[in-house]
Amino acid sequence: MVDRPTPFQVTAGVAPVRQTPADDGPQDTQLLAGEVFLVEAEEDGWAKGRTAQDDYPGWVDMAALSAPVLIPTHQVKALRSYVFSEPDLKSAPICLISLNAKIVGGARAGKFIEAQRMGWVFDDHLRPVGDAWESDYVAVAERFEHTPYFWGGKESLGLDCSGLVQSSLEAAGIMVPRDTGPQEAWAKANWHSVEIHDDLDGLKRGDLVFWPGHVGIMTDADTLLHANGFHMKTVAESLRRAAKRIAFHHAPMSGIYRRPE
Repeated sequence: MVDRPTPFQVTAGVAPVRQTPADDGPQDTQLLAGEVFLVEAEEDGWAKGRTAQDDYPGWVDMAALSAPVLIPTHQVKALRSYVFSEPDLKSAPICLISLNAKIVGGARAGKFIEAQRMGWVFDDHLRPVGDAWESDYVAVAERFEHTPYFWGGKESLGLDCSGLVQSSLEAAGIMVPRDTGPQEAWAKANWHSVEIHDDLDGLKRGDLVFWPGHVGIMTDADTLLHANGFHMKTVAESLRRAAKRIAFHHAPMSGIYRRPE
């Protein structure tokens, strides 16, 4: 009989999920503050397990984790916010937390709310969990423009293409898988497929555009917003130009999907 994994909660600003138990191990994804990691084994200060949200396997530094898991009360709605050591904007910052990170709210002091086991966060950068979702996930994605490209990242300081899509949709209350392949399978099952024309016309704001291993979001009929290794940042550019370049260097477009009305 296999023991059940033990849930731990991230109490750092962000926790890399690595392929190996080492600080220089390749990063596959990240856990934001408040997320849960299901620990199956521990080795030299590292936890082996899976992310609760995505079922993503890997290793996480135990220093970023705490137990027991507490129920988050608030979620970060700002692109990023500091966790301060005291409820004072002049106090020493402990870390940065990004959009969609979650805290367990405690005491209130002036304009700050206690993030239990972490520090203090400016209240206006938070919203209650499950309340007041963003109405426009494209507008959320546009806030990440110029953010550096970071393989496996999903925070405001650096993220990859699927991290941009997952984070933007989550802020609007839409939960999707972490990687592009599962994301496209999810979109195919839950959204409407859009026919791919040679001239790439007929697209709308909010359409998700997929290639093998890549994804972006349309901001209008002609413009693709995507985090990519070519520019090494999140950029808005002509879909036609991007599609031609990606097809030449990698592969043709695999699908376009539109959220149901």
